[in-house]
Amino acid sequence: MTTPLADIITRRIAQTGPITLADYMAECLLHPTHGYYTTRDPLGARGDFTTAPEVSQMFGELIGLALAEAWLAQGAPSPVTFAELGPGRGTLMADALRATKGVAGFHEAIRLHLVEASPTLRARQRAALESYDVTWCDRIEELPDAPLLLVANEFFDALPIRQFTRDAKGWRETQVGLKDGALTLGLSQPAPIAALDHRLSDTRAGDIVETCPASLPIMSDISRRITAHGGTALIIDYGGWHSLGDTFQALEAHEMVDPLARPGAADLTAHVDFEALAQVAKGMGAATGYMEQREMLWHFGIEQRASSLATGKDDAEAAVIEAAFLRLTSETEMGTLFKALAISATPQTLPLGFRPTS
Repeated sequence: MTTPLADIITRRIAQTGPITLADYMAECLLHPTHGYYTTRDPLGARGDFTTAPEVSQMFGELIGLALAEAWLAQGAPSPVTFAELGPGRGTLMADALRATKGVAGFHEAIRLHLVEASPTLRARQRAALESYDVTWCDRIEELPDAPLLLVANEFFDALPIRQFTRDAKGWRETQVGLKDGALTLGLSQPAPIAALDHRLSDTRAGDIVETCPASLPIMSDISRRITAHGGTALIIDYGGWHSLGDTFQALEAHEMVDPLARPGAADLTAHVDFEALAQVAKGMGAATGYMEQREMLWHFGIEQRASSLATGKDDAEAAVIEAAFLRLTSETEMGTLFKALAISATPQTLPLGFRPTS
C-alpha cells in the first residue's frame, strides 16, 4: 500500500531526477507533514523499535550517575547544561534524574535541555518530565555556552547517510530513482570523491562505504563546548569503528522491511561510524574513549544495580529484571551490537572504564 509521502517523492524524482539516499532519508523521517518522526511515537511494543531506556530503568539510571560523577570530578560547575539529543519519550532522562537526586548539589546546578524535532515526542517528554523545568531546542546550536553533560542514545543512527560503492573509475553513489513508476535503488556514474580519498587504501572495487555528513557539525558543536567550557558526553548507538558495508535498513512493527516500500511509515537507520565521530572530537581538542555497550554498563555497575532491584522480588519479577539485564549486556542481544563513545575535555575526565582512543 502506497503512502502520501511516496507520491510526493515519486513526483519529485519524475520532475528532477534521482535523489541521494541522504535526501530520501531526510524526506522520510522529517517531512513536515508526512515524516516518520513528525507523525508518531515510534517506541515500545506498539511502535517499531525498542531502545535501551525502554528495556529497563537501569540504563538511564547508570547513564545519569556516570554523568553526575563526571560533573563531580570536574569540580561540580554550576550552572551546567544537562542535555539529551533525541530523547524519545523522556524515559532515559526521567530515570537519570531520579537516580541522581542523592548527588549533593547536582539538581540545583543542572539546566535541562532536550533537543527534539518531533512535536509528538515533545508531548511525551513533557508528560514524563512534568516536575522538572525543561527547555526544548530544535537544534544543538541552541544550547547555552556553558559546561555540558550530554547523552545521545540512538540519535546518530537516524541521521541521513550517503552511500558509495567503489568502482574502478572512482565511486558510485547510491540513489533513489524510478523504474516503471516505482521507487528503486540505483547507482550514479563513477566519479572521484575527494572526501573518500583516505578510503582508497583499505577498499577495493565493489566495497561500500557510508558517510553521515549531518553528524559532523553536531559532533563538532558538542566537542567545541566541552573543550571550551568543560563537561562530558556519552554517545550510544549501534555501529562500529570504521565504516564498511551496506547498513541502510528500515524497521516497521519490529520487523525489517523494504526501505522503499512505505516512505514515512518505517524507521530508516544506518550503523554509526564511531571512528568518524571520534576524529571530529579529537580534531577539536577533546579526549575520546570507545567501548561496547555491555562493557560500559559493567563499568557503570549494572550487575550490582540488577541485584539490588531483584532483592525482595518474587521469582516472576526477578526474572523480568534478569531478562532486561541480559538484553542490555548479552553479546547475542544489545551488548555488543551497541557501542559507546565518551567525549571529555581531558583523558583524565573520561567516565569510568573508558580508555583514550588512539
